This record gives sequence, structure tokens and C-alpha cells, in this order.
Amino acid sequence: MAAKDIPDPLTEILLGLRLDGVEYGRCVMREPWAVAFPARPEATFHFVAQGDCWMRTQATDWIQLRTGDALLLPRSTFHVLASSPDAPCVDIDTLARKAVSENLYLVNGTGCAAVGAKPAQTANAEADAGTEAEPSHTLFTGTMRFNLDPLHPLLAMMPDVMRANDLAQRDPAVLPMLEAMEREVTLNRIGACGILARLADVLSASIIRAWVECACSDATGWIAAVRCPQVGRVLAAVHRQPEREWSVAELAGVMGASRSSFIEKFSNTVGETPAKYVARVKMFQARHWIAREGMRVAVVANRLGYDSEASFSRAFKRIIGHPPSEARLG
Repeated sequence: MAAKDIPDPLTEILLGLRLDGVEYGRCVMREPWAVAFPARPEATFHFVAQGDCWMRTQATDWIQLRTGDALLLPRSTFHVLASSPDAPCVDIDTLARKAVSENLYLVNGTGCAAVGAKPAQTANAEADAGTEAEPSHTLFTGTMRFNLDPLHPLLAMMPDVMRANDLAQRDPAVLPMLEAMEREVTLNRIGACGILARLADVLSASIIRAWVECACSDATGWIAAVRCPQVGRVLAAVHRQPEREWSVAELAGVMGASRSSFIEKFSNTVGETPAKYVARVKMFQARHWIAREGMRVAVVANRLGYDSEASFSRAFKRIIGHPPSEARLG
């Protein structure tokens, strides 16, 4: 593909970004309540459908969330949601959960104020409460899996917490989606959880896009590099075809520069040499193939152009920090 035919590099990379929903839950709570969400390898999404509440992470103090607010935690660090900062806290896994379908569930937390309650005890308390356990808060929460490696520059640069309302002014599509989610929860129609899950997927991608767009005006590092007209074309080409054996001459041709000027421009903008960057992207793709698609290490090595499985394994361990065999466990 000629350099002039390659679209905006960041758009090209964002088009390939996907979030696949792992599971979603509709949580009904009665104050006072506080629920701890442990760190997870997937991203976490929260939508506050009813009742203002609070959130904190290990790195931030309490922030107040309003009805209709939505959050995306790209790296799912430990965090707590609560009706008030001083409410007694329980782990989310101690609350009664009812499966709706394969990846949808309902959580009844109207009895979660009993700190340390076991799931069976919690369920019995809810049954005893009967109709008196009217919820004061309703949350829609979910976990999502990025198709990006956790070490990908775009994912690594994202903040721990991305709040939709903070980005709604940047992207006019965000607010209507928040309103649509609120309507689905309020109407409580058949199939609402399934529709909410799809809206959450799209909203999360929109949150990321709005963050990228508003961060780019004063960005440094990788986003600035991908926005650079010359270097960005090269990054987009590498991410589009990570399995290709990119030579310096080919990459310089994508930029439309000589080899020496290409190496200097790329290294100064990205912060590492073209060869090191290409090698890292290859290993990101390799880990995805092994961990997510179950591809055999020998097949991955051959697909990425390595002469042997041993040489690929050495490169993988040098860049990722562990052998390919451990990637399958993650």
C-alpha cells in the first residue's frame, strides 16, 4: 500500500481496537452499602443507573458519581463503589448472584451491609427481607477483554479511571448512549440486560476514542508519535501487519524518507529504534495468538518469520519477560 493510501494512523489503529464483553451484571443495592472489586486482567465498566454513589481506587481518594454516570477502568485496578465513603464494605463475590444467560447475571446486594456475610447467609437474608428490601441504587457493571496486549502503548497510556461524563463534551455520541442505557434500566423491559451489554461495549470504545482525541492536542510519547504525519504512517503499517518481516528500507519507504533520516526521525519521536518497536509489536501479537486463540508456539514462530521455535522463544522472553509457554496460562 502506498503511503498516501494509508488513512489517519490513529484512526487506523482505533478501528482495530475491540472490547469483547466477558460478563455483565445488573446490581441492585440498598444503602448503606459498599462493594470492593478486586483487580482483574480484564477491563471493568460501571454504569450508575439509579442513586448517586462514590468510588475510590488505591491511587485516588473518593469521587462522587451521579445517576447516569459511566466509568471505564482499562486495567481493572482494585476499587470500591459505595453509597457513602463510611459504609461497611464487602467483596463483590460474597453477594447473591443469579445467572440470566451465559454472560449475564443479576446481583442482589440489598443485604450487603452485613460485613463478612457468606453467599448463603446473604441469600437467606434477602429471602427473609421479602418486599421490604427495596433497592436505593441500581448499577450495571461488566468486564471486557481488549484485543490489545496489556503492554500495548495505547493501553498502557490510558488512565486508571476514564469517566464518560468528563468526555461527553468531546464526543457527541457519548451522551445519547448514556441516556439510552438509563432508559433501558428504567423501563426494565424484556432483554434489557442484553441490550445494555451491547451499549456498554460501544460506549467503552467511544470513551477511549474521546479520551484519545482530547489527549492528542498536548500529548507526548506514543500518541504524539502516532499523530505525526510521517511516523504515524509507519506505526499504522506495522500494527496492521505485525507478522510481516519489515526491513528498514521498507519502513523508510512508507514514511517516504531515506534510511538515515527515517531512523533518526522514528527514534527521536517514538523513543526507540524501528527494529525494537517492530519486535515488541510482534511479541504483542504473538502473546495474543497464544493466550487468546490457543495457537501453538511453533505455529506462531513460523508465522512471525522466525527460523526456529527456540529463537522465537528467546525473543519472546527477552521482550515480554517470560517464556511463551506461560502466556497460555494467562
